[in-house]
Amino acid sequence: MDSTVNKLPVITLRNILVDGNKCIGLQFFPSKRIQIFIKTLDKPRWSTVYQMVFLPNTPTHLQQIFNTFKGEAWINCRYFFKNKPIRTQAIASDLNAIHEKHTDKLALGEPACPKEYIQLLETRRYSFNTAKTYTSLFANFIKHNQGKSLIEINELDIKDYIHGIVKQGKSASYQNQVINAIKFYYEQVLDMPQRFYEIDRPRKACKLPLVLSEEEITRLLSVTTNIKHKSILVTIYSCGLRLSELLNLKLTDIQSDRHLLLVRDAKGGKDRTTILCDATLQLLRKYYLMYKPKEYLFEGQGGGLYSSKSVQSILQHSLRQAKIFKPASPHTLRHSFATHLLENGTDLRHIQALLGHSSPKTTELYTQVSTRSLKGIKSPLEKLMIEF
Repeated sequence: MDSTVNKLPVITLRNILVDGNKCIGLQFFPSKRIQIFIKTLDKPRWSTVYQMVFLPNTPTHLQQIFNTFKGEAWINCRYFFKNKPIRTQAIASDLNAIHEKHTDKLALGEPACPKEYIQLLETRRYSFNTAKTYTSLFANFIKHNQGKSLIEINELDIKDYIHGIVKQGKSASYQNQVINAIKFYYEQVLDMPQRFYEIDRPRKACKLPLVLSEEEITRLLSVTTNIKHKSILVTIYSCGLRLSELLNLKLTDIQSDRHLLLVRDAKGGKDRTTILCDATLQLLRKYYLMYKPKEYLFEGQGGGLYSSKSVQSILQHSLRQAKIFKPASPHTLRHSFATHLLENGTDLRHIQALLGHSSPKTTELYTQVSTRSLKGIKSPLEKLMIEF
């Protein structure tokens, strides 16, 4: 960067909303020279709400700002122009079913998600499940605000709606999904300013993951006699997969010569590789010879994706057979994979990579359920001379 630019005063442009109109806010450190130039702009006004000078958000006014301060100030557009990347590596989702559902609702006069909302989800390549969740939650928000134009709704209305959800006893995760669904409409579809970021976020509860012991995993897999069902549970546990990752596995994702499994378009649109041990590989070969899947590793009876409900049913049946009465889910097997690796001495950084966690803090949660560091600790009761 030119050293002369660093010496210039900085004017930061902001998207703001004044009396329902989009405006350009100008933030700067006050100086007589800057204020003189400000007065030459086309009818600049002061906002007591945002504590900054503003102009109507038009191409003419934006160009005027650049022309006026050329060589006099550095115009910082970092917060003004959006540069949100589309998930180019993500597989395009088919949202036709969602389009049809909300079109039918509109035809019946029921609250439904706007067409442009679904189209933008499609353009941004959101997964089908995320799109389904967002559209459903935003349709509920529209229903709650029937009689009001969406553009008239402000932060107070949204906070009131979120408060109602809290009173219903919904989880913090559910509340965050609702906020994200609402924010997507105002900030992405309508391209409104970032004032909607001021909505309070619920504190995320720090709950420890449920983990099955190695002995329980052994019992669980031993009682699962159907080779397809066993292959499903073994693959989730031995590779540390999310349920959606298992269902989307294709035959071409198995790299048997390298003993690796390629996980495509996982959470956050990222690809990763995870371990594929020899025992799992041998079981999958037996399964393949018996079932002959064509595209996906695990397919439904008529081909195509296997059902998530079927996987959950398989696990619940095996849990009952193994007399394990913990409220386990397919994700419990992933938690168990990570915890058992940690207890067997695997470095946290390697576990993070295998699980596909963006932040090491997420992986560090398993240190709280691992028993490795607790085995050498003696209770103070052992030093007391007490007989029971």
